[in-house]
Amino acid sequence: MLDEKIITKAIIESYTQNLLDYIDMDVAIVGAGPAGLTCAYYLAKEGVKVGIFERKLSIGGGIWGGGAMFNEIVLQEEALPIVQEMEVSYKPYKEKGYYVINAVEFACALGLKAIRAGAKIFNLWSAIDVKVKGEDERVNGLVLLWTPVDTAGLHVDPITVEAKYVVDGTGHDAEIANVVVKKLKKKLATPTGDVAGERPMWAEFGEKATEEFTGEVYPGLFVIGMAAVACYGKHRMGPIFGGMLLSGKKAAKMILECLK
Repeated sequence: MLDEKIITKAIIESYTQNLLDYIDMDVAIVGAGPAGLTCAYYLAKEGVKVGIFERKLSIGGGIWGGGAMFNEIVLQEEALPIVQEMEVSYKPYKEKGYYVINAVEFACALGLKAIRAGAKIFNLWSAIDVKVKGEDERVNGLVLLWTPVDTAGLHVDPITVEAKYVVDGTGHDAEIANVVVKKLKKKLATPTGDVAGERPMWAEFGEKATEEFTGEVYPGLFVIGMAAVACYGKHRMGPIFGGMLLSGKKAAKMILECLK
C-alpha cells in the first residue's frame, strides 16, 4: 500500500541532500541552455563537480521553440562532432553544410547527457547576485532565491552556494556579468569594460563570435553562449545552435585548465 507521507518524505530528504551536497562545488553554471548544458557535460565527464541553476521550470533555454515555433533547429558542420557525441539524430539539408535537428530531441538529449555525466541540475532557482571574496572581490559563488519567490517580489532572504568558478549562461541578458558591472562597479575584460549588448542578427558573424569571445570576463566569472555575445557587443544569430555547443565546450576546456 502506498503512503503519501513516505512519498513526501522521500522527495524532501532526497532533494535536501542534493542541495546540501552542492553548497560547495567546483563550477556553478547559471542557465541550463544549450551552452550551459554542453559546458556542464564536458566538465562533469572529467570528474568536475558541476551544479547548474536554472530559473525556469524547464531546461533547454531557447531550444524548444526552434525558429518561430517551428521546432526544428539548424547546426553547421563544425558542431557535428558534439552532436554525435550527444547521440542526437540529425539530417543534412539540401544545401551543403547545413544540418537539421528536432529541437525537442536536442533539448532532452543535452540534459540527459549532462546529468549522466555527473552534473546536477537545480531548476526553479534564480541567481540574483554573486558572492565575492578577497581584496580583488573575486567571484566565488552565487546568491540564490526560488524563482516563484523572486517573481512574486516577496521579502525573503536568499541563500548562497560557493564555487571555484561561476559561468554566466543566462543568454541575451548576461545577467551575472551585469551584476558584476552594476553592483560591484567593476570593469569586465571587454573593450568597453561593460556589457556592450548584442547587435542585430548576422548569423555568420554571430556564430563565430559566440565561440571566439567565450572566456573569463572577470576573476572567477566565465561567459558563454549569448551572454558572451552580449558582453562583447556582437551579433545575434537566430535558430542556429552550433556556436552554442562550441562555446560550451570551449569554456569547459578553459575551466579545466584553470582547475589544474
